[in-house]
Amino acid sequence: MKKLPNGRGRPTIRVSLLAGFLALGLGACAEDIRVRGNIPDSAVVARINPGIHTRGDIESLLGSPSTVSTFQDSKWYYIGQKSTQFAFFKPEVLERKVLVVSFDKSGFVETTRTYDLADGHSIDPVDRITPTEGRDYTFMQQLIGNLGRFQNQ
Repeated sequence: MKKLPNGRGRPTIRVSLLAGFLALGLGACAEDIRVRGNIPDSAVVARINPGIHTRGDIESLLGSPSTVSTFQDSKWYYIGQKSTQFAFFKPEVLERKVLVVSFDKSGFVETTRTYDLADGHSIDPVDRITPTEGRDYTFMQQLIGNLGRFQNQ
């Protein structure tokens, strides 16, 4: 090994190790893209023809729906989103798609509608509390009130 004027060897091994550890450390914080749900391909959705395709056709093209309308199964929903998260920060939604396929009474496709992230709305949940009947007891009232109520049988 060639000596430097200060009597030390070349720092290439130390620099290489430091660069390796730095690369591993930064690689651990890489963004992670997650896909959740079912995001149907837009080319496949474009092939759906109202009045021609049936429920079975849609299931074979797109798979099982994410959910079905509550009171009648006349609407199928395919819901999916892509999100990313860097380290411990809050996840960021990159893409969200909701495909709604409506069927008529005979089981044929009536309409298809696609919604994306721009169509979403933030809502404020109602913070009212539903009143319950009866009295509110404190912990001590409940504890003392139960003494003597239980009998050995």
